[in-house]
Amino acid sequence: MKHRITLIPGDGIGPEVTAAARRCIEATGVKIEWEEAIAGEVALEKTGNLLPKQTLESIKKNKVALKGPIITPIGEGFRSVNVALRQALDLYACVRPAKSYNGVKSFYKDIDLVVIRENTEDLYAGIEFERGKPETKRLIKEIKMLTEKRIRADSGISLKLISEFASRRIIKFAFEYAIRDKRKKLTAVHKANIMKFTDGLFLKTAREVAKEYEGKIIFEEIIVDNLAMQLVKAPRNFDVLVLPNLYGDIISDLCAGLIGGLGIAPGANIGDEIAVFEAVHGAAPKYKGSNRVNPSAMILSGVLMLRFIKEDRAADKLENALKQVIAEGKSVTYDLKDDRNDPSAVGTQEMAEAIITKIK
Repeated sequence: MKHRITLIPGDGIGPEVTAAARRCIEATGVKIEWEEAIAGEVALEKTGNLLPKQTLESIKKNKVALKGPIITPIGEGFRSVNVALRQALDLYACVRPAKSYNGVKSFYKDIDLVVIRENTEDLYAGIEFERGKPETKRLIKEIKMLTEKRIRADSGISLKLISEFASRRIIKFAFEYAIRDKRKKLTAVHKANIMKFTDGLFLKTAREVAKEYEGKIIFEEIIVDNLAMQLVKAPRNFDVLVLPNLYGDIISDLCAGLIGGLGIAPGANIGDEIAVFEAVHGAAPKYKGSNRVNPSAMILSGVLMLRFIKEDRAADKLENALKQVIAEGKSVTYDLKDDRNDPSAVGTQEMAEAIITKIK
């Protein structure tokens, strides 16, 4: 069976790691017809739009996309293209596995966690009011009138949105994922002790949904700051985590730290009909064109994609080949060496070539 998949190279280091992942995926023998599309700075230069309509239409048509990293400015400039893509396609579930691989430097061994993050609301909904703007001043007055709470006049304001609909949808997704992946436990993460009406709603919904899965999956709940500590102390006490958007973003990076870093952290953004696969790490523009960045996270995102399209045999072949190359420690990028200045480190494409030779 031939699969038609949208390929978005991205910007910064995106085109390099995406090319490496594509070569490795094709080496498994799975038949894919790639439809290339653009987003980010490249798209802005060519079309005047960071996320062109043609790109969205391609993903909607093909239902599956592999996307390279895209630059997101910090504190100014355009908002995240990644967030816009997830919201435009209603990719409400962000799935980020954190799995130990022999040969990757880490303080921990045998980590096997999955972070499932709600992807469409919370503070990432993007409803913000800039300091000093007339609408911000008006909102501050309205809040004072409704709640009798004072907000400083020089404040910027972001709205945290948590709905029962989105909470129920992501929690059911997490339970179904846990069952399908033969997991044992699901932990709902919150700060409901402080945010009673947002995180409180998320937790209340999680408890309700959990009743539908009694006897199938163990259900627990934990406050997010306690989780951060417990993950460092005893990460193997956890299995699948389900979290609102912002906590999910932060905790998934913490879990990546447990396994050795973002260089081996894959991700998937999944909706009811469409899925986009991407590495968790960013576009690292300072390394653009250097052919030295670790392609593993992008390749592992390709593994997730292969499993999604029911090409499990190809996914196993690719993951096993990557495992062998990392464990051997010879044909790997500098960050996977014991000494980052090791002259025997190879480039992005050379590591991909080593993986391809291991695919059987």
